[in-house]
Amino acid sequence: MSLNLVEKQAVVADLSEKLVNAQAIVVAEYRGLTVVNMTVLRAKARANGVYLRVLKNTLVRRAVEGTSFAGLADQLVGPLVYGISTDPVSAAKVLSEFAKTNDKLVIKAGAMPNFVMSAKDVANLANMPSRDELLAKLMGTMQAPIGQFVRTLNEVPTRFVRGLAAVRDKQAA
Repeated sequence: MSLNLVEKQAVVADLSEKLVNAQAIVVAEYRGLTVVNMTVLRAKARANGVYLRVLKNTLVRRAVEGTSFAGLADQLVGPLVYGISTDPVSAAKVLSEFAKTNDKLVIKAGAMPNFVMSAKDVANLANMPSRDELLAKLMGTMQAPIGQFVRTLNEVPTRFVRGLAAVRDKQAA
């Protein structure tokens, strides 16, 4: 069912609004994917904060026109699903992980602001740790010296108590 002009303008406006805060767009061909598989993919995307939608390529071309994702317009051919996320890695991760288990989903391209990526670049991006993982590693690295310092300070009274226990045991024997 085709959209009328007002509906098309609404779709373009909605997509343009999503692109304002977007850090990455991943484009994949979904030809031959069953409804059940598509529903599973949408659920995974929703859980990871990825806006996943099947859109007409002409409407997407209009929405990316004049944005930092304008270079992606050349890649928009065929039946495509668009994954848009504010986290640069999450869209690539969700679609790449799903593509590993479903050969019908083929990643075609991706884009970050002012940079168009090939399918190989998207796969490399998907292998990177997410923002949350990087923050956890940073916090662990920052916490390690403090933890070691606390253990060192705790060792002094522990050794003292062990020494007293050894003297007590020696006198008792």
